[in-house]
Amino acid sequence: MPSSSPPGGLAVLRNRNVSFYLSSRFLGTLAVQMQSVAVGWQVYQITGSLFDLGLIGLAQFAPFLVLILWAGHVADTHNRRNIVMLCLATQLLCSLLLVAFTLSGSKVVWPVFAVLVLYGSARAFMMPASQAVLRNLVPDHAFSQAVALSSSSMQVATIAGPVVGGLLYVLGPNVVYTVSSVLLALSVLLMSGTHSAQQARAKAPVSWHTLLEGLRFVWSRPIVLGAISLDLFAVLFGGVTALLPAYAHDVLHAGPELLGLLRTAPGAGAALCSIALAFFPITRRVGAWMFGGVALYGLATVTIGLVHSFPVALAALFLLGAGDMISVYIRHLLVQYETPDEIRGRVSAVSAVFIGASNELGEFESGVTASWFRLVPAIIFGGVATLVVTATWMKLFPVLSRMDRFPHHAAEEAARAKAR
Repeated sequence: MPSSSPPGGLAVLRNRNVSFYLSSRFLGTLAVQMQSVAVGWQVYQITGSLFDLGLIGLAQFAPFLVLILWAGHVADTHNRRNIVMLCLATQLLCSLLLVAFTLSGSKVVWPVFAVLVLYGSARAFMMPASQAVLRNLVPDHAFSQAVALSSSSMQVATIAGPVVGGLLYVLGPNVVYTVSSVLLALSVLLMSGTHSAQQARAKAPVSWHTLLEGLRFVWSRPIVLGAISLDLFAVLFGGVTALLPAYAHDVLHAGPELLGLLRTAPGAGAALCSIALAFFPITRRVGAWMFGGVALYGLATVTIGLVHSFPVALAALFLLGAGDMISVYIRHLLVQYETPDEIRGRVSAVSAVFIGASNELGEFESGVTASWFRLVPAIIFGGVATLVVTATWMKLFPVLSRMDRFPHHAAEEAARAKAR
């Protein structure tokens, strides 16, 4: 598709498919964020175990890890919009099951973990399909704006979700789960109203060779490998958000309302950053921006562990979210621009493995570390480890740390200069 001058940051919303897609993702993310606050607080109230907070992440990541390569192949061989719809419907079922669990009055938490396993399975299929389908919805010249707005819509939901979830939790976790169910139902309806362009579907039969095609592609591209592995190991150790229920309860002596505010602060930072990126995309010093964002994430985590103040924690979490958004934005553009459409689902699946490992497995790592070394030392350790990873990756992937422009932008400028 020929490239042209990028439109203004909001011009891409005139595309009906994009507006429906973003609305669906917003409501779905809002529901999941509300639900995550309720699950964390409910489990901690029942068991009082830091280890169980870590198990919340592991229950979602284990099925994700098992299914994700298959999910990438499915995204390349089936209609991606339909896959997203089915996954949203499965998440709706999870919310309804959590309503049933709460109303049962059970004081054992294994049914919650079982529901999270089902949610993790749906998320495994949804992530590569939802990442890849956006490329089929917008023209090439508008893709960077669409990525920024997609990220901002998710982050706005991440801002509102924990606050709303924390406030509704006062009325009971069953209220949170019921409202989440309604929002997920609307998300399914909105996604059904999108009509993406014809995607280039893979024709090779399923085999280990085809399933691993995305992994081989990533391994052959040092820039892409460096970007997604940096995110994996940096966030893996810096998973402070998983410990926020315990941090709010035991360190700040706060309730679910203030926990909701803490959980929303990273989303606020990420949302404002992504909106800025929609209007002012990063085009120069790409590598420096990416590593700077990850370093900011680590410094913010260390600050949360050292300074036990609600305003300071709120500000640090805000900066943590902004730093993470810069890294996510650059990584997503690198992966999507560099990948042929016929294997985009499988490459997105590999990226999703790294993202899932850094988030859910990072939550498990944080829970285990906190149970071993206590809560505050675990948070400080995570932030320091993130900074060490940042410095190490700058040495391991110098081509990424020194990158000035995105490769496709540099190639386009070279072609234009040659034509002149």
